[in-house]
Amino acid sequence: MGPTLASLLKLQAIEHDLAHVRRRLQSKENVVKAFQTKIDQLKAQQKAVHERLFRQQSEGDRHELDRGSREAQITQLRTALNRTKTNKEYSAILTQINTYKADNAKLEEEILKIMEGVDAMKAEQEKTAVQIDAEQKRLDQVGQANAEEIARLKAMLVELQAKREQAAGKVEPGALRAFERLAQGHDGEAMAPVQAVNAKRNEFTCGGCYMSLSVEHYNALLSKDEIRHCDSCGCILYLEPDAAK
Repeated sequence: MGPTLASLLKLQAIEHDLAHVRRRLQSKENVVKAFQTKIDQLKAQQKAVHERLFRQQSEGDRHELDRGSREAQITQLRTALNRTKTNKEYSAILTQINTYKADNAKLEEEILKIMEGVDAMKAEQEKTAVQIDAEQKRLDQVGQANAEEIARLKAMLVELQAKREQAAGKVEPGALRAFERLAQGHDGEAMAPVQAVNAKRNEFTCGGCYMSLSVEHYNALLSKDEIRHCDSCGCILYLEPDAAK
């Protein structure tokens, strides 16, 4: 194997290490994010309940004011009732009093329902507050447990990225561009070995997509240090040490 493909293979090995560390780091960070997301959801739920509670209490206060206003009117009407001089006037005032009483009875039912709803929402708020506290404690524990590992993985990433830059600097620019274009489109997998299904019958496949390859690729890689691409997936082909013997 020539220097171009050899340097690309070293770069590919570093890409593998980078991908592995990134996945591990993402996994650790996702655990922390999952707890934070749960807390944020509970806080949003708590806020929504608080807003509903405020509206419910405001509605209850309005009903209480209406009921108080009608009670005051009933008191005034009772005073007027004692001053009536005719049966017709007495009957009219009495009818109005009974109407106000009926209205107040309905308001009292509504107020009772509202208060029951308020009590239920307060209970829900307390339950959510307990959940938030529990999730926050778990987040603190997980964050503390993962903090050292996350810091270590981040340090590994910095080190590997420096190694990658150094390895990339040893690759011919045209080959590097081809490698990086493929690495970006194939989740870091830019290269694939030529696999011999039956070398005697000139049957070869791409180790990346497992599609058939012409013997021309194999023969060319035996003698030349050049970039050759799989006809199917486009990966840069190379011969493993044993395959070139």
